[in-house]
Amino acid sequence: MILRPAFLEDIPALAELGRTSFCEKFAHLYSDEDLARFLQQVYSVSGVTGDFHEPNFVYRLAEDTTGLIGYCKIAIESGYSEYSDAKRPMGLYQLYTAPGRTGEGIGAALTDWALAQAREHAADAVQLSVYSENYGAQRFYKRYGFQKIADIGFWVGQQRDAEFLYELRLNP
Repeated sequence: MILRPAFLEDIPALAELGRTSFCEKFAHLYSDEDLARFLQQVYSVSGVTGDFHEPNFVYRLAEDTTGLIGYCKIAIESGYSEYSDAKRPMGLYQLYTAPGRTGEGIGAALTDWALAQAREHAADAVQLSVYSENYGAQRFYKRYGFQKIADIGFWVGQQRDAEFLYELRLNP
């Protein structure tokens, strides 16, 4: 496995992996209309392109001989800062592995990269949201020392999901 930055030509693959990973885990929670609207907004080529060009977001890809097997998207300045007294929190906004590839160390490698980026940017915390019933992801983040700091919502169309906001404080 290699980790590398994302380039413009990676956008279709990023959109596809985000869409398939999200749907595999969460599609059953939503109406067809809400899911279609959300996927178009977030995981279409145009949606990913918009985020790709946003200076606050940075993508990192994981690849092997089969192609793209995971990615993460960080926000240099977290959008969840109002929930914490951290002065410079960074956000870990998306962490996805290809369906069937969980447990191979892909998520850990990407999380390690994200935490290194946080330290490089002098962040004092890393924040992320996780679905309240995604117990595997919660266990994963707790192994890194993330702790729940708030109950928040995540909207998919007209449906509000109960999410937990997790934070990891970084030592200066």
